[in-house]
Amino acid sequence: MSRIQSRFEQLCASGRRGLIPFITAGDPSPEASLPLMHALVDGGADIIELGVPFSDPMADGPTIQRASERALAAGMNLRKVLALVEAFRKTDTTTPVVLMGYANPIEAMGAETFVAAAAAVGVDGVLVVDYPPQECVAFAELAKGAGIDPIFLLAPTSLESRFDDVAKAGSGYIYYVSLKGVTGSAKLDLDEVAQRIPLIRERVGMPVGVGFGIRDAETAKAVGALADAVVIGSRIIEEIEHAGPDAAVARVTAFLRSIREALDSLGEPRS
Repeated sequence: MSRIQSRFEQLCASGRRGLIPFITAGDPSPEASLPLMHALVDGGADIIELGVPFSDPMADGPTIQRASERALAAGMNLRKVLALVEAFRKTDTTTPVVLMGYANPIEAMGAETFVAAAAAVGVDGVLVVDYPPQECVAFAELAKGAGIDPIFLLAPTSLESRFDDVAKAGSGYIYYVSLKGVTGSAKLDLDEVAQRIPLIRERVGMPVGVGFGIRDAETAKAVGALADAVVIGSRIIEEIEHAGPDAAVARVTAFLRSIREALDSLGEPRS
C-alpha cells in the first residue's frame, strides 16, 4: 500500500478530512522550500503537493505563475525538486509528497529516468496536468510499477468517459477541479461540487480531493463536508508573497492551522 493510500485509510478510520496544501518548489527561494515543506506538516498537512516550476503553467492563475517565475529565476529545475524531496525525507518519512507539474520537464529528462529518480528519493505521487489519462497509459504503468501513484484531474466539464479513463490509469486520489478556469480565478459552485463528487466516487472508486477556489476556513469547511480532502494552493502562495522569506514559515503555518481546525470541526464524512 502506498503512503497516499495509507494516509486516506487513516483519515477515513478517524473520520477526518484530508488537507493537501500546494507550494511551488523554489519559491520564494530554493533555500526556503525545505522549511516551508516542514511548515506545511506542522500546520496540519496530510499530503503535500509540490509544484515543479514551469515556464508555461497553463492551468495556473497569476499567483502560481509568479511563483514559477521566481523559482525558475532562482535556478530551480526538476532535478533540484527531486533533491528537495530527498532532503525532506531525511527527517519526514511518513508525509506523502506529490509532484505536480507539466510534461515538458519529464519528457526532457526521460520518463523512465524520472520515475526511477522520483521513486529513489521518496516521491509518492505524480500529477502531470497535460498528460491525458487515455494517452499516458505507459507512463502510468511505469509509475505504478515504481510505487508512485499517477494522479489525474477531473473538472466540471469532464465527460463520464474521462472518469473511466482516470479509473483505469490513476491511483491514490482524484483531484477535482471545482472551477471552470485557472487556479485562484473564481468563486467555486458548491452545489455543482455536491452533485459531481458522488458520481466520481461511484465511477472512479478513489478518494476525491477538491481544489481551485478554496481560500479560507469557511470555504474549506464547506468543501470538506462534501469531499475526502481539500487542496489549497494559490492562497498559500499569496501568504508567502505577502510575508516575504523571513516570515513565510510562521505565516503559512498559522494559515494552515486555521484550515485544519475548520476541517476537524466537521462530523463524520459523507459516504
